[in-house]
Amino acid sequence: MRRRTLPFALAVATLALALVALAGCSRKPGRGADGRRVIVLGFDGLDYELTRRLIDEGRLPNFARLEATGGPLQPLGTSIPPQSPVAWSNFLTGSDAGVHGIFDFVHRDPKTMEPYLSTSRVVEPENPREPLAAGNCRLPLSSGQMELLRRGTPIWERLEEHGIETTVLRMPANFPPSGSASYELSGMGTPDILGTYGTFTFYTSELFYDASKISGGGEAVEAWPEDGVVTSDLLGPDNPFVAGKVRTRAPFSVYLDPDEPVARLVVGDEERLLTVGEWTDWVPVSLDLGLCGRLVMNPAIPAMARFYLKSVRPEFELYVSPLNLDPMQPVMPISTPADYAARLAAATGRFYTQGMPEDTKAVEGGVLDRAVFMDLVHHTLGELVTQYRQVLADWRGGLLFYYFGSVDQASHVMWDTLDPGHPRYDPEESPRFADAIPGLYGALDEVVGYTLDHLPPDTTVIVMSDHGFTSWRRVFHLNTWLLDHGYLAVHDRERASTVKSFNGVDWSRTRAYGLGINALYLNVRGREKDGIVPPEERASLMREIADGLLATIDPATGRPAISNVFLREEAFAHGSALASGPDLVIGYAKGTRCSGTSALGDLSAEVFEDNLDDWAGEHLMDPAAVPGILLTNRPLAQPATNLSELGRAVVAELGVPFDATRE
Repeated sequence: MRRRTLPFALAVATLALALVALAGCSRKPGRGADGRRVIVLGFDGLDYELTRRLIDEGRLPNFARLEATGGPLQPLGTSIPPQSPVAWSNFLTGSDAGVHGIFDFVHRDPKTMEPYLSTSRVVEPENPREPLAAGNCRLPLSSGQMELLRRGTPIWERLEEHGIETTVLRMPANFPPSGSASYELSGMGTPDILGTYGTFTFYTSELFYDASKISGGGEAVEAWPEDGVVTSDLLGPDNPFVAGKVRTRAPFSVYLDPDEPVARLVVGDEERLLTVGEWTDWVPVSLDLGLCGRLVMNPAIPAMARFYLKSVRPEFELYVSPLNLDPMQPVMPISTPADYAARLAAATGRFYTQGMPEDTKAVEGGVLDRAVFMDLVHHTLGELVTQYRQVLADWRGGLLFYYFGSVDQASHVMWDTLDPGHPRYDPEESPRFADAIPGLYGALDEVVGYTLDHLPPDTTVIVMSDHGFTSWRRVFHLNTWLLDHGYLAVHDRERASTVKSFNGVDWSRTRAYGLGINALYLNVRGREKDGIVPPEERASLMREIADGLLATIDPATGRPAISNVFLREEAFAHGSALASGPDLVIGYAKGTRCSGTSALGDLSAEVFEDNLDDWAGEHLMDPAAVPGILLTNRPLAQPATNLSELGRAVVAELGVPFDATRE
């Protein structure tokens, strides 16, 4: 097993004080064997069926150019399960979860039963030292480690070992950056300044605003105009140099025009004029560390934010994006070499460093409507396109990988506009946005066209996606199904639907539990904290549960809810990470998905319900239902039918043998 660990100062709440950056890489020849070059455009979430239809309709002319020279569009087999961190890890290692160890968005520690994010986590020091204290000030003397949990050897490391330069931008499941590519910029999995995947702030003067609506991804702050001025603070992480939990802050003011829907925003030395319905550009933010911080290290934590003025009257409403790491002076390692992010920002402007910048949580919480959300999506995509063109111009050869995630995030909250059969489809509202997703496909087609028009000689272009997409109509509560079938037990059956995060589960009578969207674990004796299933009964119990799930019929549709169940030892490579995976992986039937609440250990009153959430599109189902896409400008030397094979094919395309015996 190999894990990449990077120093991470003062633990997760003090992300902004990281003191160590990645070392720069030595220069290597740019080209592969015989001068070959490879560009991989990773388009997250492009669906095979929709792509095929749009090509046939003439809406993707540059995709059609690829078909003319490299062969027809192919469905690309996705991962088990088809979750982005799993899928991209399959591609980047040329293997599967049995080797790289990413089985779901969420994993669990069987000894504590605590869940954690699967791609990276902060590991506290084994022997923490007490901070030095002076009055209210303190100086931390030990820190946690930010650990990249993905295992396996990335394809770019194999290429670098053969003298081939690699440029890998925004690869998911690569935070902190591996450090083994010539150039890297981290992507999906990169947190905001708070250490979350993205926490926005909503400032409002509404007297009885229900903050619980945004509790899953945002904070609500009361903000009242006084004499036409709103004053408040941007909220950062806890100040590590002050005793107790005291958050860092950056004050700001909003001066409201008495007659027009216009305001002047002042943040430190920065000023912006805003009309209602407008976004700012990136505004640099300095989160004050106070006197203690100035005495010890630095006066402030650098960050940045974008502001959207939603309303000035009758209520004041201001959306502030998650506070992003400022690429001009990132306080966490997000690139290789360490100054690469700053060089990109200097060349093309500041950009979202947060791994998933399209704020779907703000849509789900009702803070941003669909039109504003799509403005945000087009802005983030514009940043990516501008940056990609600069990277392509600077590219010297070898491997260039660039990731585009806008289609994936937009498809999650806009897919019902393509599906009149979805429970959320509104015959008056939905058609207004019917072109939202196809329009994004068209924007990516333009990226392909630009690439083909600016190709260096002897370059292979690969356009691929990690999975497809479909409508999520029906919700399945896995843990409730396990309860109803006697595999999971609770202390109080009459109050079972109130169980949250497994609190109230009777582990002494529980044989199986679901944690993560597609994962199901047995409560194995000697493995789980309170395991009861004898190891010798594990295989038969897995088969029994799998058979029961496959026989489950959704009463509303009359069709099976689950079309495939994968047993761990049969589904994955028998690598060093296999034992850490779930016992079963559930392949939900097209249109059905596990609930997000069940994925975190909650129970519900019913097993099935309609999906009425804004999160209307999905891919966390049976892999056969959501294949990705593959297009090339020339036939590959080594054909590929799935993500793992494609990773190996990229290595072969550059003339390097892929040693499959090496993890």
